[in-house]
Amino acid sequence: MTDGTHRHKDEELCEAGLALYSRALREGHVDSAAATAAPCLIDIGLLHPAVDDLDRLEPITPAVALQRLLRTSEERIARERRRGERLADVFEPLMRLGTSAAANDDTPSLRILSGKERTGQAIEEAMAEGRHELLAIQPHDSKVTKRPDILEGAIKRDQAFLDRGARIRALYQHTARHAPYARARYEHLTGDVEARTLDEVTDRLIIVDRTVAFIPANADRSLALEVRHPALIAYFINTFDRFWHLATPMHPQAVQPPTLNGITPRQRAIAALLIEGHTDNVIAERLGMNVRTARVHIAKLATTLGSESRAQLGYLIGQSGILDPEG
Repeated sequence: MTDGTHRHKDEELCEAGLALYSRALREGHVDSAAATAAPCLIDIGLLHPAVDDLDRLEPITPAVALQRLLRTSEERIARERRRGERLADVFEPLMRLGTSAAANDDTPSLRILSGKERTGQAIEEAMAEGRHELLAIQPHDSKVTKRPDILEGAIKRDQAFLDRGARIRALYQHTARHAPYARARYEHLTGDVEARTLDEVTDRLIIVDRTVAFIPANADRSLALEVRHPALIAYFINTFDRFWHLATPMHPQAVQPPTLNGITPRQRAIAALLIEGHTDNVIAERLGMNVRTARVHIAKLATTLGSESRAQLGYLIGQSGILDPEG
């Protein structure tokens, strides 16, 4: 920050900053002296010097400001995802060594769980002992959502956890907002429970009472890793907290991500993946939807931008500025 006493997160607007930005929008400009009360507006580019008078600060439009802040948030998510993937690559060969070294320890810091049934049982045992908090990242899993018995069992388990005075915080992809299983889940749960959504999330992560975590140990999730190492738990919590602050509330009060320039948030997320060269299957998996739905959204995006081919669509996305409003 420009002023060491004026500190807050870059993607936030403080009260002084909001008041000054509102004034600049009403009057068209403010003088540079006024910005000393909220230097954050200059730091994040909401105010900039006029070309013909450097002592006069002019505001960027709210639409551009919002796009800029949203893009900053999405870049942070992408960095965290890449960081998580690098950590998983590093630890994969160490997992086998870790489980062998911990064989004589009563409470090993890393333990491989074989099979989804054993993993589910371990999670239930941890939650039965838990008394304070459950943090969960739950990417879309079509196999689970088609099993009412699994969903009903999860609701009962979570409600018992809440009934002991604990709280639940869960992160999903935006597509969960329209999923029947998600609506049913939060219609039944009572207590201190909140859910938020993002375009993309990491792989599955469950943290109980900030002491034990569960993550997949292979691609098809037939193996899981139970983690009790304090340093890794702290890393997982930090990752969750960063995603949580970037996410959009879904429950108990839903906030809808904004639609800008006729492009929905989902179409914008698809556009970003398209220009990275991903296939329809990968896009669907990353955003938590089936391939047919992904293709419907791609077709709508092509219609909105006037594209007649896949190659032209990539070009028009780049030309449209929907991913880079200042481009």
